[in-house]
Amino acid sequence: MREKLERLRLEAKRKIDEATNEKELEAVRVEFLGRRQGKITQILRNITDLSPQDRPLVGELVNQIKRAVQEDLKRREKEISREEEEEWVDITLPGKKPLLGRLHPITQTLEEIKRIFIGLGFQVVRGPEVETEYYNFEALNMPRYHPARDEQDSFYLDDTHLLRTQTSPVQIRVMEKKSPPIRIIAPGRCYRRDAVDASHFPMFHQVEGLAVDKSITFSDLKGCLTYFVHQMFDKKTRLRFRPSFFPFTEPSAEVDISCIMCKGRGCRVCSGKGWLEILGAGMVDPEVFRKVNYDPEKYQGFAFGMGVERICMLKYGIDDIRLFFQNDLRFLSQF
Repeated sequence: MREKLERLRLEAKRKIDEATNEKELEAVRVEFLGRRQGKITQILRNITDLSPQDRPLVGELVNQIKRAVQEDLKRREKEISREEEEEWVDITLPGKKPLLGRLHPITQTLEEIKRIFIGLGFQVVRGPEVETEYYNFEALNMPRYHPARDEQDSFYLDDTHLLRTQTSPVQIRVMEKKSPPIRIIAPGRCYRRDAVDASHFPMFHQVEGLAVDKSITFSDLKGCLTYFVHQMFDKKTRLRFRPSFFPFTEPSAEVDISCIMCKGRGCRVCSGKGWLEILGAGMVDPEVFRKVNYDPEKYQGFAFGMGVERICMLKYGIDDIRLFFQNDLRFLSQF
């Protein structure tokens, strides 16, 4: 009887270990511990057929085996539950490519602009976004009656402070603290009361450039901007300088490039003209030098200002400035 019970114990353990899920494990439990047909249960029911002296020994042995089987069932049940919770990974499958973050196209363009001018020896400087009327207008040769100072065009915080409309005030702050030679660019955010449409936004990014030294000429300005355009776009891109007016430069010019879409042949983007405006520039007006106590007879300089959004739209063929501020990953993930 002992050998029979031991074989039964080993058989139960083997089947318990071979069970791979809860359904198979329940079938093993019923086979050995079921109320009606369980093999161990049947032995306990028939124990009365044994002699009085064998009943206690056999009964104790059967109960030991029953407890051992119950413990094995609990152990295997925990193992199966743990195996089902764990994620099964097939290491032979190709991995999933994670979604990587990237710089915003405006930031990418701004970094490229900075890289080009730093290569020319320019230093990057910054200034406050909240400016006084003096730095934003008066020091840049825009007196009180100038239309740019109208409250309808600028975001005033009080009677004398406003959100800067350009990064040009930075050049005044730099010239107040430093003597020539100066070669700086001033990138940053600017604010104007513009209605939102495909080409205007109340907040935009600008890069102001300034170079001051002895014997600087308009040719130096043209050479600097030509190098910039060829680096930002390509060497086949042509430039033209159109006479214009800015209060803080004289002479002044608007700078156009040959349309990057049609290569100057004329298309919808350039309205059939073959040219696209990208920035304004000119020689620093002597009145601006006098505001910072520079001798205009001794020093000359040039300045330029460009909208980063404008450069980015031209470089990547984007036709709506609002796309930059909508946070649409389908758009941003293209850059």
